[in-house]
Amino acid sequence: MHIADITMFYAPASGGVRTYLDAKHRRLGIKPGIRHSLLIPGAHLSETDGVYTVPAPALPFGKGYRFPLRLAPWRNVLQDLQPDLIEVGDPYLTAWAALDARRQLDVPVIGFYHSDLPLLVSNRMGNWVTTNVEAYVSKLYGNFDRVLAPSRVMADKLSALGVKNVYVQPLGVDLQTFNPSARDPGLRAELGIDENTHLLIFAGRGSKEKNLPVLLKCMVRLGPRFHLLLVGSSMPATVPDNVTVVDGFCPAAHVARLMASADALLHAGDQETFGLVILEAMASGIPVVAVAAGAFPEIVTEHCGLLCTPNNSTAMANAVRELFSQGSVAMGKTARRHVERQYSWDTVVNSLLGHYHAVLGSPWPLAANG
Repeated sequence: MHIADITMFYAPASGGVRTYLDAKHRRLGIKPGIRHSLLIPGAHLSETDGVYTVPAPALPFGKGYRFPLRLAPWRNVLQDLQPDLIEVGDPYLTAWAALDARRQLDVPVIGFYHSDLPLLVSNRMGNWVTTNVEAYVSKLYGNFDRVLAPSRVMADKLSALGVKNVYVQPLGVDLQTFNPSARDPGLRAELGIDENTHLLIFAGRGSKEKNLPVLLKCMVRLGPRFHLLLVGSSMPATVPDNVTVVDGFCPAAHVARLMASADALLHAGDQETFGLVILEAMASGIPVVAVAAGAFPEIVTEHCGLLCTPNNSTAMANAVRELFSQGSVAMGKTARRHVERQYSWDTVVNSLLGHYHAVLGSPWPLAANG
């Protein structure tokens, strides 16, 4: 079976989609009888280890992202590859290129709905465009043979737009990289805080939907016995005294060290379609305090962390205090066991293969799930 993934959501500092595709490419590459090709934008046409770059112009101030403008180069690469199945990872030109290639190749195309496009557009342009964007999503995703969504909340949004054949397919986490063994006992000394200070962490982009002002107000309420580490690009320049900023993209191994060395993850984002950083924290052996919004209620169980009212710094501060009163260490160990059972990339890839076999109409041997 030859599977081709195609997306523009792939850049040096990109997030969840690239993490998903890289993990998938590694695991499919060692499965017998399976070939995996990955089509991503680049400066020129090239191929390395099954990863094909297709020419696309760089976005100004786009932090390495490229935006395809011509359909033909993408369609032509797919036609040359002759895959048995195509998976689309974004709702833009590459999606239409895949559908165009389907007409030539007569192969099924799966759409993975990684981003809530109507919400993203309304955040930036206002609600006046929402109806048109929803109509676009309905039309595009209605063309796919099967649609995957990373969470139930996302699947329900698609179904409400009239999209059929929608299936929930959670993402996974690298259990080797994000591991309690990455803990560094010297981190507190680096930060200038003592052993009795509760160390919290948030990792990700400092974009509007992450609601970082809520975190900062929460830290003011918590006071000096708590310290927050903000890790990622576009972080605020002015923060309370009990907040340290590591501004800029950090490699996964560096984030894993910081994560495992903290006591809990703090997340105020209320529009997450999945929340990979939540899984990374739990895999690192720390519990989570997040808001009861987006996909978080689906992945944060009562034994792995606490959820609080969105956009409410007082509620978040109360949840942090409650977490430590309940015993954060034991909860972190439970969180690690939970992701080991439910969210390993091997589990995710085996589930994906079930979807692929279903749309191809071929049997999916249970033995292959092992």
